[in-house]
Order: sequence, then structure tokens, then C-alpha cells
Amino acid sequence: MQRRLPSLVLFLAAIAATALYHPRNASATLPEGYKSTSLAMGRFGEIDVSSYFPRGPAREKNEQLWMSLQRTKGPSDLYIQSNVWQPGGTTGWHTHPGHSLIIVTEGTVTEYGSDDPQCRPHIYTQGMGFVDHGGDHIHLIRNESPVPASTIALQLIPQGTERRIDAPPPRNCHL
Repeated sequence: MQRRLPSLVLFLAAIAATALYHPRNASATLPEGYKSTSLAMGRFGEIDVSSYFPRGPAREKNEQLWMSLQRTKGPSDLYIQSNVWQPGGTTGWHTHPGHSLIIVTEGTVTEYGSDDPQCRPHIYTQGMGFVDHGGDHIHLIRNESPVPASTIALQLIPQGTERRIDAPPPRNCHL
């Protein structure tokens, strides 16, 4: 028994160390009460465009300058997505490899972002638009209203990449 005891202790210590220090894959949250449909997808080569309107309206001694820049290295895919949430529906936590321009076409959606330490809600109603920066910006969009909600999203991503990347819930957002 004395010969087995050190081996048993070593074996149990190895199990404990593995359990405590083995990196775990946190589970991603799945969409629920939410459906995304691709309406169109187009392929683009490298993009290098800039538009500006140098004489914007003057506002309190501050001349406004409207500018739009888009530059990519390598080919891209542009998706037009229709997204629909039932009341209480959620996208689940996720990100995208590129940015999205989103327009609320019906109802109200609420976005929560992992980059906000207080995980404050950002509420968008019909006719409003917002930007999802993608990349490291992990977010969740929910319908917290009693009626359906919908958006149209334009997503520009590197060609051939997955459009959506599921993610575990961030530590700062306990929804």
C-alpha cells in the first residue's frame, strides 16, 4: 500500500491540475426566435473608393465635411441579409469578419456589445441605422418588444470567409 500511495497522490494531483488549468471552450450562445436570410451576395475585387462633399452645411462656425472611405486588400463578398426576430428573439453572441451597416425596417431591436464594460442596451427603432464593426466586436441583438422586429444588413467580409462567427457570452454581460 505504501508503494501505491505516492503513485495515487501523483495521479490525483495530475487530474486536479488538468481540471483546473486545462483551457475550456466556453459554449457559444445560439440564436433563438431569430432568422437570417441572404437576399443577395456579390463578389468584389479589391476596393479603393473615396467620396467626399467638401462644402457641407455650416453649423455654428463649424463647416461640416462628409467623407466616405472604403479600402480592402484582396477580394470581398458583400451580403444583403434580411433578419427577423420574434418577440423575445435573440441572435446569440457573435461577430463577423467585416463590418455591417444595419437598417431597422420594422419594430425595435436592442444591441448589447462586449466592448461596453457596463453592457448597456442600445435601442434602435424603425428607420434608424447602426454599424456593427465586426472583428473583435462581439455583440448580441435582441427583440425585447412584444411585436416582431426586422432589419436589413449589408455585410462586407473577406471573400470565402464565414459570414457569422458564434461566440461565448462576454464576462461583462449577464443577460
